[in-house]
Parts: sequence; structure tokens; C-alpha cells
Amino acid sequence: MGKPEFVYVTYIHAAPQAVWQALTDSDLTRQYWAHSNVSDWRAGSRWEHVRVDGTGKADIVGTVVESDPPRRLLISWASPENAAIPEKASRVVFEIGDHKDGYARLTVTHSELEPGSPMEQGITRGWPLVLSSLKSFLETGKAVPF
Repeated sequence: MGKPEFVYVTYIHAAPQAVWQALTDSDLTRQYWAHSNVSDWRAGSRWEHVRVDGTGKADIVGTVVESDPPRRLLISWASPENAAIPEKASRVVFEIGDHKDGYARLTVTHSELEPGSPMEQGITRGWPLVLSSLKSFLETGKAVPF
């Protein structure tokens, strides 16, 4: 049996470039995700999912595997204590496309998850909240409360 994956698709009334910016701009991510995604977003670069509570602690870290703005971003995803253990890292792909009438289609695929792990359990609750918050933020200027 292969490793589980989680796929979430949403349609956002925004241009693909605006969705890309909301995923990669640390000032924007902090407004709807309660974390700042910090990186230069070039393939091979490190990225960090940093708390905005003033501690500066990164809850998730990884590497930018692929970066094709504003259409595709592939990153590795691991807790800091597991970052050096390849089999503990999962992968997240953000695919952004045009839909119609000013809407973008965002598909997030989180794969290579360790079956039954706290990470798998966390992301199945977390991604719907985060992506709903992203959609609300881009469409109304208000994020979903965490």
C-alpha cells in the first residue's frame, strides 16, 4: 500500500498571480494562515512556516523543489525535528490555473504522508481551514478566524 495523499481543490475569485502572491508573500500568509511562509521561493532554497506569535519558531520546514510562478510550487514539508530524515518529509504541490470569469483554480496535493502520523491527521483538518481562509482573504479581505 502506498503512502496516503490529501487533495483539495478550490476556486477563488482572483487572478493566479494574486493566489501565488498570497501563498508566497510572508506578510500575506501571516494574515490568513497565522504563520509566515518565508523563502525566496527559488528551486533548492529552504522555506519555513514561521509562527507569528513573536517566538520566531518554525513549525514546518522544507525545500523548494520546483517553482514556476504563478502556476506551480512544489515544496518538501516536515517538522523541524524530522527535516533531516527524508522518509519523514512529505510533499506539497500548489497548482494554480485560470478558470473563467476572473476565477483561479487552486489544487493542493499533499503527498508522501506517513500513514496514521500526527502530520497526516493534522493536515486533513488543517488544509481545509487554511485554504478556506485564503479564499475568504482574497475575496473579502477577511480571513477565517483560527
